Amino acid sequence: MRKATKAVRVVRAGARTLTQNQKRELTALASLPDDQIDTSDIPELPPGAWKNAVRGRFYRPVKQAVSMRLDADVIAWLRKSGKGYQTRANSILRERMLADLRRG
Repeated sequence: MRKATKAVRVVRAGARTLTQNQKRELTALASLPDDQIDTSDIPELPPGAWKNAVRGRFYRPVKQAVSMRLDADVIAWLRKSGKGYQTRANSILRERMLADLRRG
């Protein structure tokens, strides 16, 4: 006998749907050219506002479990530095991926 499953909808705290009027206002704003948007109530940032900014500081990519067959000596090399060999392998692959993407 099968158990019935129950769908659960997760809603963020404080999240709500937009009213039709709010949707219309957003659509109207989105269609305005940038030079017609009034930003007089938004203060200008000082020149050094972004000097200590770090790109991607809170970015956490989605992890996906995979099974790979790697050479034993490669695994031994990764493991010899201690815990976190999978993280090191990921870092090495990411570095290579980003270099390849920069080259085009």
